[in-house]
Amino acid sequence: MADPYQNNVYQQGGDNTYSTFGDGGGRSQEGYGYRSDYPPQDDDVASDATEGHDEEDEMYEGEYQGIPHPEEVKAAQRVARAAARDKAKAAAGAREVEELADQYEAIMEDCGHGRFQWTLFVVTGLALMADGVECFVVGFVLPSAEKDMCLSNANKGMLGLIVYLGMMVGAFVLGGLADKLGRRKCLIIALDINCVFTFLSSFAQGYGFFIFFRLISGIGIGGTVPIVYSYFSEFLSKEKRGEHLCWLCMFWMVGGLYASFTAWGIIPHYGWGFSMGTEFQFHSWRVFVLVCALPAVAALVGLAFMPESPRFLLENGKHDEAWMILKKVHDTNWRAKGEPERVFTVSQIKTPKQEDEFIEIQSSTGTAFQRWMVRSLTLTKQVLKNVISLASPELRLSSLFMAIIWFTMAFSYYGLSVWFPDMIKYLQYEEYESKVKIFHREKVEHFTFNFSLENQIHKEGEYINDKFTNIEIKSVKFEDSLFEDCYFENIKSTETFFENCTIRSTIFYNTDLFEDKFIDCKLENTSFLHPKKGCHLDSQEENDVLIYLVSFLGSLAVLPGNIISALFMDKIGRVKMIGGSMLISAGCTFFLFLSFSQAAIIAWQCLFCGASVAAWNGIEVITVELYPTSKRTTAFGMLNALCKLAAILGSSIFASFIGITKVVPILLSFSALVCGGLLAFKLPDTREKLLL
Repeated sequence: MADPYQNNVYQQGGDNTYSTFGDGGGRSQEGYGYRSDYPPQDDDVASDATEGHDEEDEMYEGEYQGIPHPEEVKAAQRVARAAARDKAKAAAGAREVEELADQYEAIMEDCGHGRFQWTLFVVTGLALMADGVECFVVGFVLPSAEKDMCLSNANKGMLGLIVYLGMMVGAFVLGGLADKLGRRKCLIIALDINCVFTFLSSFAQGYGFFIFFRLISGIGIGGTVPIVYSYFSEFLSKEKRGEHLCWLCMFWMVGGLYASFTAWGIIPHYGWGFSMGTEFQFHSWRVFVLVCALPAVAALVGLAFMPESPRFLLENGKHDEAWMILKKVHDTNWRAKGEPERVFTVSQIKTPKQEDEFIEIQSSTGTAFQRWMVRSLTLTKQVLKNVISLASPELRLSSLFMAIIWFTMAFSYYGLSVWFPDMIKYLQYEEYESKVKIFHREKVEHFTFNFSLENQIHKEGEYINDKFTNIEIKSVKFEDSLFEDCYFENIKSTETFFENCTIRSTIFYNTDLFEDKFIDCKLENTSFLHPKKGCHLDSQEENDVLIYLVSFLGSLAVLPGNIISALFMDKIGRVKMIGGSMLISAGCTFFLFLSFSQAAIIAWQCLFCGASVAAWNGIEVITVELYPTSKRTTAFGMLNALCKLAAILGSSIFASFIGITKVVPILLSFSALVCGGLLAFKLPDTREKLLL
């Protein structure tokens, strides 16, 4: 083959060109050329102008005349030949990947869809269910945990966001590792982390340990989502992929139902626990945290009997292992269908050429620590290289579109998921406030209060020689009042304050009324004896069953959307499913302007969740199909991490407008959904695309 760079042309200045090393180079109209028959000059006939000049001076003189140095020409040719080799190598690699994708699709069609896929469906579904449960845990335990651990409003807010932060980290890290270490291995690691730290968090007594364990637990469960979809999809043929990935999405809904139902059944039973003195308390909400780990434990048990993804093994050159697994899938399915005589006829499977061999070479030398360091550093470099490759020219536009769609969908969905229950609580609070009883200038002497006080305001009262014993005081405020020679014993209080009061010769015995409850008060000859430690938990009032009901109905409302998306995903396509669902969801947000009651909010929440779930299913399916096997979980992990970032921002922003205005949250969610929905129509349709 002729050298394509033989007649390379070089430019200088305007349009002057110089041909190089051609047989007929000659001198062109506008430039100078090197000629093989150029007459040589003898040393003794050199002109006086060049006498005494060395060869280097002659080189610069040639450059001044516009003639490139021969070494520069050779270097340019070497670079061009290397670029051509790289291009040819990339084209050959692309052909290998396409050939493998075609052959793998044919093998999966020959294996059929049967018992093996349904077993894996349940196992991966349990892992996805664990993720759904994790999203609800903190919201359910917070009313109880804030009392057990005396949490401030800032601490409560951080506890609500810390799980999403952990999920964001886990999706990015474990998603990237799954493309290098394997789907099954990383999924087991993720579920192990979640189970261990969920168990530890249920026993943590202090806020610091509890939030740390929830963070690490979130890292574990965050890594499951990108791995589960990639893992399951690589055992599906093209015609089954869209439908069955949508059925798999239903397990997230099942996780929400499971969390709501178990919280409803466990947390209000405050007696379901034990204590060891005042330092260790294990109340019912901690039992609920333990029960929420059961789906992850069940998934771990199931994964012990599941193989690695053969598509991942082939991508990493492990032909024999992949062949054995594919044969197992084939034989399992056909035996279950009553055709055990069917033979797996594939003898050789195409495997792409491997490039990442450095880790294997270094592993055979050095100490154990050195080998571990080499493996870790090499693995980190490979993962980061994979992340950077998502911005390559062939993936750049798709990655940008997917990032925007994931972000806008998560921002609206998670923001409204927080806004709905908080608005219900706010309406409850407003209704409660409207029933407050106000007492002006009451004077009570020598009286014993042995009944509970609730939702009251006492202004400018006088309480002389009174007793407050064995009672609960909830949402009571004393303003500009006088307490003289009073006695408080065994008091449990919630949202109770004394403001600008004068308290003289009064004893507080075995109460939870601390100094922070007395705002700008004068305390004269007042004693606090045997104060209660910890925080009071009113199990009947604090655990409102309406919150569990709202979450249960919101999770159940997605069932019709899940069924519709599964049945029509392959018929109308992923793009139309995503775009249509997001635009319909945007329309649903405008009904929130009509949400003047708790019932209306619950109804609009169910409508929004049912309409938006089809978009979620389509987004997850198309994310799996857009990216090649070597980058699939990395890309899914990056996008899912972005999703969790949007969840943090959305829930924080939307919650900040509770009680102020509902216009801003509605307009923000509408704008985000419309933007993402319209952009979704620009995505390529992947219905007929093979998994590369």
